[in-house]
Amino acid sequence: MATTLRLATFNIENWDDEGQTGSPPPVRIQVLRPMLERLGADVLCLQEVHGQEVAGQPRGLRALQQLFQGTPYANYHVAHTKTTNQEAYNERNLVVVSRFPITHTEQIKHEITPAPKYQKVTEVPAPAAAENVTWERPVFYIQLNAGLPRPLHLVNLHLKSRIPTNVDGQQLTAYKWRTNGGWAEGFFLSSLKRVGQAVETRMLLDRIFDQDADAHVAVCGDFNADLLDVPTQAIRGDVENTGNPDLLGRVLIPCEHNIPETRRYSLFHQGRGLMYDHVLASRALLRYFRHAEVHNEVLHDESMAFADDKKYPEPDHAPVVAEFVLP
Repeated sequence: MATTLRLATFNIENWDDEGQTGSPPPVRIQVLRPMLERLGADVLCLQEVHGQEVAGQPRGLRALQQLFQGTPYANYHVAHTKTTNQEAYNERNLVVVSRFPITHTEQIKHEITPAPKYQKVTEVPAPAAAENVTWERPVFYIQLNAGLPRPLHLVNLHLKSRIPTNVDGQQLTAYKWRTNGGWAEGFFLSSLKRVGQAVETRMLLDRIFDQDADAHVAVCGDFNADLLDVPTQAIRGDVENTGNPDLLGRVLIPCEHNIPETRRYSLFHQGRGLMYDHVLASRALLRYFRHAEVHNEVLHDESMAFADDKKYPEPDHAPVVAEFVLP
């Protein structure tokens, strides 16, 4: 019988304890634990995992550990993004949970591409000079031995959301803007962060391919972008865009192409199904690919009025799985 490798990505939407007590809301555990077990993932990339503090100890992923209790993931290897103090971030950690040994971890944020400078136009009072525009989260790059002829190079991403970046003097409330131009500038800044992080990811991939032209590479995560949006296109590197067939081996292929278009969505926004969560595979890895799944049967549209986490305790993103058959 062939051995399979199930690689999954899942934004579990602000996974945290309740009042920093170390205990996540029971209803969230009740709905999320079966979703994780259904994935049957050998390697799981998670986004939006919050950290918890206990007096005298480094901030850790205690709420996530409680979620994993009684599941196979409780015995898996875990790697996550860390602060300069080597503890979990307070919010939105990137986490990789693997049945296979993790041999290398690396966080990348402006190590390859410097932060671009931009001078805001609508800010009040007007800024005197341009300022750095930095990404909100690092790129999380790991290597692991997954039973493939080569190491698996895995990138876990959570690109900037489409929520506009704050512009001083332009936001009346969190969701109400003083002027159209202020909103547009905030929306532009979020787009700049999202595309900039995607460009840094693409340059990381080029470094990997420089060392091994046949590298087994997978990029997983919440891109906050559909397949044809600029950030995803930048990471994919299709020959249709570069015009250079010599770069064919560096192209990343969306595993979701295997899913019927009518079911190809991982998020609802104002009644529209969008595919913002992706598993992209290099051509060398694609030879082992068999099929993809998106578990969107219980997905709710949390962009509608009166939709909140108490009413809909499930994550607002659906998990995506790509299955490979190991040689």
